[in-house]
Amino acid sequence: MSAKFEYRRLDRNDAAVLLVDHQSGLCNIVGDFSPDDFKNNVLALADAAKYFELPTILTTSFEDGPNGPLVPELKERFPDAPYIARPGQINAWDNEDFVQAVKATGKKQLIIAGVVTEVCVAFPALSALEEGYDVFVIADASGTFNHTTREAAWARMTAAGAQLMTWFGAASELHRDWRNDVEGLGTLLSNHLPAYRNLITSYSGKR
Repeated sequence: MSAKFEYRRLDRNDAAVLLVDHQSGLCNIVGDFSPDDFKNNVLALADAAKYFELPTILTTSFEDGPNGPLVPELKERFPDAPYIARPGQINAWDNEDFVQAVKATGKKQLIIAGVVTEVCVAFPALSALEEGYDVFVIADASGTFNHTTREAAWARMTAAGAQLMTWFGAASELHRDWRNDVEGLGTLLSNHLPAYRNLITSYSGKR
């Protein structure tokens, strides 16, 4: 008999965001999204983290090498966030400073995105799951070489218990109810989705 399904939804009071290795060099090898779409998705997730006031941790891997520095827009959005420049560890969870920063948030839900999906996202996601965290991987803010490598990474993480989401789905689940802040959520969505901007414009014009 299968276990009863439990809907573990995102809770803005118990979630932290981990942005892993969104670096200028690594972003150049993302092939499963167009460059414009991928950048928009990453910044949409970042803006959602700011809107919901979620603790956010930035980390890079070997940024003095070919991976390059963190994309500047993320540093601009989170000037005071923990910034862990890992000297070489491929799995961010192997870096003690990173793990301590995660634990310092006091949150049990981890929203993770990064480059590349099967390494920089999957490795810390699996490590966090092993330690009892609920892990939510933002699929459209995580990039890799192609659809084959992406599907392999998704399969590995979901088999271990991670939930795959999009930034739009995560924002909606965190918000829970439009009545909490129509203008705030509407602005967040319309800033990153042209079609949603049309929807909000139509809504605003009818009032």
